[in-house]
Amino acid sequence: MSKQHKSLALIDLNADAPCCPPLAQSQVPAETAAVLAPAFKALGDPVRLRLMSMIASAEDGEACVCDLTPAFNLSGPTISHHLKTLREAGLVDAERRGTWVYYRARPQILRQLAALLSIEPVAAATA
Repeated sequence: MSKQHKSLALIDLNADAPCCPPLAQSQVPAETAAVLAPAFKALGDPVRLRLMSMIASAEDGEACVCDLTPAFNLSGPTISHHLKTLREAGLVDAERRGTWVYYRARPQILRQLAALLSIEPVAAATA
């Protein structure tokens, strides 16, 4: 088991509740940062960000690799590599049906990432 998978047990990325307060409210503990960093790193690539968007916004909540690949000027193996990275980061689940693989976004993890990055509006100072 890799170090990344061992640290995943420190917080529950499947929970509906936010994992931690937003960055603007308090510092992120080192253990939490270690768990969340792979997801942010995976989304840091333009192809993976587009793939994530295509999967998350798919009409039926899932997207077939057969529909994702033609949207890019990349080879099938390259798209598969990017999808594997998203899967290993915990952002998507995959299910093989016959010869095709279907991907679903994991909304609970996306909510946790969004909550961490949220910025609460600061009340205007009164004079």
